[in-house]
Amino acid sequence: MIIGIMGAMPDEVDQLCARLENVTKENYAGVEYHCGTLQGKQVVVCCAGMGKANAASTVQVLCTKYGIDKLIFSGIAGNMTSRIGIGDVCVGETVVYHDAELSMIARAHRSRPSTQPAGSLCFVQAALDACTACGVKAIAGKIATGDTFVGDAETKKAIEEKCHPDCVEMEGAAVSQIAGRNGVPCVILRAMSDNADESGYEVLVVKQFSITEYVKTATEIVANMIESL
Repeated sequence: MIIGIMGAMPDEVDQLCARLENVTKENYAGVEYHCGTLQGKQVVVCCAGMGKANAASTVQVLCTKYGIDKLIFSGIAGNMTSRIGIGDVCVGETVVYHDAELSMIARAHRSRPSTQPAGSLCFVQAALDACTACGVKAIAGKIATGDTFVGDAETKKAIEEKCHPDCVEMEGAAVSQIAGRNGVPCVILRAMSDNADESGYEVLVVKQFSITEYVKTATEIVANMIESL
């Protein structure tokens, strides 16, 4: 079994890459892929870059070139729910696009980009169990994806009215859609870095949320998941 692990920013995967054993690296189509072992399992770790196009193309490379059997995406997101707070985790039970015409996408590709690929629900539970083992509050929820950073109350309200998500980010639905087309179970883990409104500057820049500290925790969550698979 080969497990793919993705992030959108270097900070989200650097600590995982540092823990790999028997590592080989390869640059392909602008992305560096780190192949090695983690917790005794074969993994491929990479930073896809931000946005849906980068995410989708990288998932296809992981499936076609590296033959992954499962996929984990770990990163940060804007919180859209009162059920969790800054630093807590939303595991994607459902992922949707908030900026796309879903009926046209589904018809053109004969897929359902608003749901996780077949076989992923047990993977969601593994992620929740790993969060519990690492002492992190987590929920299984709905993640909304779009190519716009959400940092104002007006945009946040429009997304809430459209699809009622628990958090908003820029890659998850594309990851899930392409993984699903390849028959690869995947799971999206998102830590809440801000509240997807004007306060985001204070949280991210003034550093109420530390991505470095969260990534330490995320690394432990992913390692715990992989050990259990």
